Amino acid sequence: MRTSLNALCISFIENRDVIKETFFWDSSYIYPVSAAVFVDKRRTADRERLERCRGILKENTGFFSNFRNYIKLPMISMMAVSSDPEEKLKKALTVYEDLKQHFFSSSYLPLASMTISDFVEPPQYEAVARRTRRIYDMMKQAHPFLTSGEDSVFAALLALSNKSDEQIVQDTEQCYDILKPQFFSGNAVQSLSHVLALCEGSAELKCGRAMELFYKLKDQGYKYGTGYELATLGVLAMLPADLDTIADDIVQVAEYLAGQRGYGILGMTKRQRLMHAGMIVTSDYLDQNASMQAAAVSSTISLIIAQQTAMCAAIAAANAANNANN
Repeated sequence: MRTSLNALCISFIENRDVIKETFFWDSSYIYPVSAAVFVDKRRTADRERLERCRGILKENTGFFSNFRNYIKLPMISMMAVSSDPEEKLKKALTVYEDLKQHFFSSSYLPLASMTISDFVEPPQYEAVARRTRRIYDMMKQAHPFLTSGEDSVFAALLALSNKSDEQIVQDTEQCYDILKPQFFSGNAVQSLSHVLALCEGSAELKCGRAMELFYKLKDQGYKYGTGYELATLGVLAMLPADLDTIADDIVQVAEYLAGQRGYGILGMTKRQRLMHAGMIVTSDYLDQNASMQAAAVSSTISLIIAQQTAMCAAIAAANAANNANN
């Protein structure tokens, strides 16, 4: 395993354990997703800072606020990696109020708000909120039975794309039509299509890489999850690297995780473990790609937004797994 990848694996487990010790009564499925937030920012979770951020969240939101439901821990983690947690939450709450002008209250809008505030300046918040609603309506028109409240967060991230509304929805639909015969879950394919639509290239090329990576992993005895995990597979497939190398990296990280507490027989499933491995590998490649020449900046930003989309899908997957377990 590469030195950089090994370091991220160690950081992932250490961060997960600190978060678990600090928030002992939260879902075990959400700890790894929150740990990934720290890994992405190359930060180390600190119990005192986490508790401080929890206090800031409580002070600024009501008991029944959507900021304090099952997404609370990822939100606290996003605040903790920020240089100014109070300001980060303040901006997210401002975006949230703009989004609520166009959507019914949703558990997923806080996630969209936090991400938008990372990429957009305050004067553009309202315009992005309006665009989010337009894209959501277009998604709903194309898939009235698949599109629900949770898709508002995906629409918000799609609204950050440089492509036009029509281009982004058309690209999503082309990817969906190509991929749907391959997988059972329409919702999962839709999430994967959102991720791929954010990236550069033709729908045929992007879907081809996603399926090729899926089968490369399967050939090595690692069947990738076909639920919400597919969103992370989409980002992995679009990384600027050879797919054989990416597949080998995922397998190496998955094997490392298999030896860690929480990933044994009574812990995470193999599919969840593989998704977490994919998140770590993605973080490693994006860090390398960020240091490339300016010509790659636009492509890198698209990948980072796609990564955030996959992160939101991972949070949804964690919640679904927790509900099923309960």
